[in-house]
Amino acid sequence: MQFDFALAYDNMPALLSGAWMTLLVTFTVMAIGGPLGLLVSFARMSRHRGLALFGAAYVAICRGAPSLILLYLIYNGLAQLDLVREGWLWLLFQHAFFCVVVAFSLNHSGYVVEIMRGGMEAVPAGLIEAAAALGLSPRQVLWKVKLPMAIRYGMKAYQTESLIFMKSTAAVSAVTLTDLTAAANEIFYLTYDPFTPILTAGFIYWVINNAMRFGFEWLDRRLNRHLTLA
Repeated sequence: MQFDFALAYDNMPALLSGAWMTLLVTFTVMAIGGPLGLLVSFARMSRHRGLALFGAAYVAICRGAPSLILLYLIYNGLAQLDLVREGWLWLLFQHAFFCVVVAFSLNHSGYVVEIMRGGMEAVPAGLIEAAAALGLSPRQVLWKVKLPMAIRYGMKAYQTESLIFMKSTAAVSAVTLTDLTAAANEIFYLTYDPFTPILTAGFIYWVINNAMRFGFEWLDRRLNRHLTLA
């Protein structure tokens, strides 16, 4: 095993380009999957039986299915449907990046649903009753009391899910996108050096992972800063 610093330096632009794709997929999916999961969590907790069943089925499918299976179904499967291939939807689904965002957003949102449901169920009933006693409407209780508290309770779990998801974006190379892992593999195929590009990519993943972790921890401190006031 020998690490070639010159090879790592020469191929750093290609690796950083792959890292940019990793970040682009990660934050695009988080921006879509997070709000989508929040909306479905409302359905999951609804007293309306139909909405509750929809939310439960959504979680069972989107969280239960591997993200790569969802990606293959959307990227390869939808192209076989005349409704998609011959209509305006093909303008979107012909692009690998769009298929990746749809598939991963469905999978990511499935986890967000349960994170938010757990957070909202953890809000003390006495706090909700106190808010209602102060004259807040049910809508105000939800948006000003219950939801902010649920986000605080669920922040650690969402941090873990997001960090795991970031590393799972390596699957996008299966549909022709060149992310960080794919860029490292391409360098290996050209140089037959398995250590330098893979270890360099691993270091870049480590930097991204810790940058995201520090960001989540900063946000967690901001949301809970009132708990540390003397």
